Order: sequence, then C-alpha cells, then structure tokens
Amino acid sequence: MKNGAKNKHIGSDFDDFLRAEGMLEEIEAAALKKIVAWQLEEALRKTSVTKTEMAKRMKTSRAAVDRLLDATNPSVTLITLQKAARALGRKLKIELVAA
Repeated sequence: MKNGAKNKHIGSDFDDFLRAEGMLEEIEAAALKKIVAWQLEEALRKTSVTKTEMAKRMKTSRAAVDRLLDATNPSVTLITLQKAARALGRKLKIELVAA
C-alpha cells in the first residue's frame, strides 16, 4: 500500500469483509442451499428413494426435484422443502438463532 494507506479489513473477520462488500446474505443463502441439497441427497440415498419416486410423492415433476437438489439453484420455497422432507419421511425444521 502506498503513502501509508491502511487496509480497512485488517483485524476484521471474513463475515465483516463480505458484509462490507454487500455479499454476506447472498453467500450465506448459497451455503444454506448447498447444505439442504446435500441433506436431501443423503436422505434419498439412505431411503433408496429415486428422484422419480420422490417427484411422485411430492406430486411434482422430476425436473422440479432436480432443481431442488441443485445446490446452485437458490429458488426454493418453504412449501417445496416441506413436501420434500415429507416425501422422504423427514420433518422440516427451521429456526432463528442469535446473530
């Protein structure tokens, strides 16, 4: 850095950096979607339910199930998540925690 300029991020954590860049919520949402997609994939594997069978149980299309399982696709509703959980014999749990 020239002329004694200080890096405003020194001493902060990565969340502070993402917040300052206006990217924190987007990154957290993407991470949550990846976790949910992974959990659904694991439940599919453990229950030996195919994507086609899951779609039937959810009363939706196979393409909709593929979108749900796509970790990079953030478009998912609570109703869809609840249907997916129920189709796999699971229960959806969402909670708010202190920031």
